[in-house]
Amino acid sequence: MALNISALKSKLNQLSNTNSNKNLFWKPKPGKQTVRIIPYKFCPENPFMELKFHYNLGGKTYISPDSFNRPDPIVEFSNQMKKTGSKEDWQLGRKMEPKMRTYAPVIVRGEEDQGVRFWGFGKKVYQEILGIIDDPDFGDITDLANGRDITVEFKEAVSGGKDFPETTIRIKPNPTPAVDPANKAFMEMLTKQTDILTLFEEKSYEDLKQIMNEWVHKMAPVDSDSDGGEAPVQPSTPKASPSVAASQTQTSTSTKDIESAFDNLFAPKK
Repeated sequence: MALNISALKSKLNQLSNTNSNKNLFWKPKPGKQTVRIIPYKFCPENPFMELKFHYNLGGKTYISPDSFNRPDPIVEFSNQMKKTGSKEDWQLGRKMEPKMRTYAPVIVRGEEDQGVRFWGFGKKVYQEILGIIDDPDFGDITDLANGRDITVEFKEAVSGGKDFPETTIRIKPNPTPAVDPANKAFMEMLTKQTDILTLFEEKSYEDLKQIMNEWVHKMAPVDSDSDGGEAPVQPSTPKASPSVAASQTQTSTSTKDIESAFDNLFAPKK
């Protein structure tokens, strides 16, 4: 049988695209680094993209359609479990809720030649950044001409003396330009941004339902990441999202039998 060169080339391109996409995400290393949040090309009025994810679901992480106000079978099942009256069901429902992670386009000082990347952070860091912007002494820190750089300090769990990594930020006191206006290459770089939504594959409603079905029957745990952790979702080759179902049958669930609760939630309508 002849070697299928075309199929191998296709696989190589797929792997290359995946590796390239991973390079578009920046995560802090232990110690201090300086970044500059810049305006987002695809949403100039707001550089912060709030996305929701299901972590470690069968060993993988998936973006939740709830990020875009679309039906999510995992969210529906989570809500169902929290209404049974059982403490165990409520705890499971809470674990199955998608966790929010915010992304912002940044230039990393000392690594400007790598272009605009996305920094993902949790609720604590997000609140601090919004608080800084709300402070009239700082204002729009993303302004290209008169914005502010941010010092990001990342401590791993061991070095930080805690059970989880810790990220702290400090705003630079003096306004500075994002890049040297005389550097045409850097100025052009600001316009070459990637739409972050093309970096995550949104599963269809039916696909997510099947993924959850397999997870529920295995009773695997669902965990979220912490501030400063690696980008939670492995970027994938862009794929168009199929349409999602508009509604599903709402039925009562058993307070203890998780498998039965899942089966009831998605039972066909009679």
